[in-house]
Amino acid sequence: MNDSSKAVFLSYASQDAEAARRICETLRASDVEVWFDAEGGLEHGDEWDAKIRKQIKECVLFIPIISAHTQARLEGYFRIEWALAAERAVGIADGVPFVLPVVIDDTREPEALVPDRFRKVQWMRLLGGVLTPPVQQRLLKLWSHRTSAAKHAAEIARTSPPAMFSEAG
Repeated sequence: MNDSSKAVFLSYASQDAEAARRICETLRASDVEVWFDAEGGLEHGDEWDAKIRKQIKECVLFIPIISAHTQARLEGYFRIEWALAAERAVGIADGVPFVLPVVIDDTREPEALVPDRFRKVQWMRLLGGVLTPPVQQRLLKLWSHRTSAAKHAAEIARTSPPAMFSEAG
């Protein structure tokens, strides 16, 4: 991935890799940058962990994939990813999309074992990880809005003169 500030991060239980791959391929076909760890080229360990943490810190959207598999696994690395995303979301302004939970089966939201922060946003249901055209358009609109806002903020930071501070005396 070339620009993580435009990336979508997919987080899932290993048993849901095929559904995650479908979501990844559909988004990439629409020219969306997607960080999909199955293509990471690293073995699990400290370097892997550092790369994942960096991607979560820098991605523009975080998509946790929720399923019967995530329900069945009370421990798993995806739970660390979810906690990191929930922590980052606390620092993002209300109303700014960041966490976009996706349910790929009949798992019900009220019983889902997810961070509380995930319950504060609208969930999407993508059976088997298949993006319907309306859901794909919604995701593309959110991604486009977030990447445009990030680009605008970076331009302002780059072109603004340094702040001048004076002490009252």
